[in-house]
Amino acid sequence: MDPDATQIMTRTGEFTFESDSPPQWETDARERLAAAAGRFSDPLSDLVERDANQGDTQILVADFLSYGLNYSKYGELTTEYRTTGGSVDYGILISDQLFAFVEVKPCGQNLDTRNLRQARMQAADEGVEWVVLTNGRLWQVYHLGDGDASSTRLILEADLLNDDGRPVAVDMLFHLTKEAVEHGRLDDLREWREALAPAALADALRSDAVISALRRELRTRTGHTGHIGDLEELSRALSDDVITRGLLP
Repeated sequence: MDPDATQIMTRTGEFTFESDSPPQWETDARERLAAAAGRFSDPLSDLVERDANQGDTQILVADFLSYGLNYSKYGELTTEYRTTGGSVDYGILISDQLFAFVEVKPCGQNLDTRNLRQARMQAADEGVEWVVLTNGRLWQVYHLGDGDASSTRLILEADLLNDDGRPVAVDMLFHLTKEAVEHGRLDDLREWREALAPAALADALRSDAVISALRRELRTRTGHTGHIGDLEELSRALSDDVITRGLLP
């Protein structure tokens, strides 16, 4: 770490260093997305207030995909994408490759996994890994894994009308922007979510880096200077008394 780097406060309230400042493409994408979230707030609120139908919601979703997430309406969004099993509302293309399906529900309808069933089946048939489910206000992004229901995982969720949580919504939806997808950020987020699974966390807790950090913390708390075999002792204590045995590899 550069000792001369200056600490700065990020939008999430965490400290980072200027040497780790985001690249310009990320700054531009986040600023564009934040502006779009503010711009679409009133039209979206109007749609929700009058309980607009699916067609009106689709218009707003297409505009947000274009202005907020940077997918061209004329080159990267395909309306009523036809599959062997029917059609989905939109297909998203990146570099002429089908990246995701978008399923739109009326703005007044709550989203749940039942809404995902048809799009998931069609995505599996077409070899598409990602499905976006939205009612305009709430955006959910799912990764299909192996294509069956048991491997489908919710990767991000964002509510555009949560005024108090709008920075959080923008931060989440950033991963769905064209730039972030192209730079692998959505896949990075997917891997982070998978790393939070109980078995993965249990494995991480038993890694050499974590065991060493725990030893330093325990030495600080107890004043003990250490003894031969203390790492192994700590690892056994974690495995035997803390981590559920069924999660150990």
